[in-house]
Amino acid sequence: MPVITNKSALVVPSPSASISNDIRGIKPPVQVPNDWIWAAWLTAFLLVAVLSILAWKRFGPRMFAPKPVVIVPPHVRAKQKLREALALIHDPRLFCIAVSDALRVYLEERFDFRAPERTTEEFMLDLQKTKRLSAEQKESLAEFLQQCDLVKFARFEPNEDELRALHDAALRLIDETQFDQIQTPPVGGTAPAPLQTT
Repeated sequence: MPVITNKSALVVPSPSASISNDIRGIKPPVQVPNDWIWAAWLTAFLLVAVLSILAWKRFGPRMFAPKPVVIVPPHVRAKQKLREALALIHDPRLFCIAVSDALRVYLEERFDFRAPERTTEEFMLDLQKTKRLSAEQKESLAEFLQQCDLVKFARFEPNEDELRALHDAALRLIDETQFDQIQTPPVGGTAPAPLQTT
């Protein structure tokens, strides 16, 4: 034991004290609060929102707008059906059904005739009352429908040339009636006077 000679004391470290004052292990990192991180997140959110709104205004209506419906005129659909009917020319009955149906549907769509759901006789009676077709067109249509009925119901079997003639008659009627007649003043006559406005 050391001797104490003055008021200052000499402290001798004990063995347990030397172990506790030794180097300690590394502590884990401490999170330092960053007051600006919330501002960065808010700015990013606002930027994404603004870009989304601009993109929607630019591209959104076009992406979600309904696609425009393409209206195919009746004469175009009828001619397409007549082209498809040529694949059936080796079966006269099916060919005549396809050709007459194409022409009947065309007449209903073009002139508002109730052709598909009526018999040929009923349809021809109504057809005589209209002025939308000329007398030659009415006569040609009557012959066409009667020949088709012979094949469909009386089991008449025409040859391929006769079937092609039926096909050509249907095409000719469609070509003649696909557009409205344009009213023109008579030759040498005068054009109608303009309407008076009040």
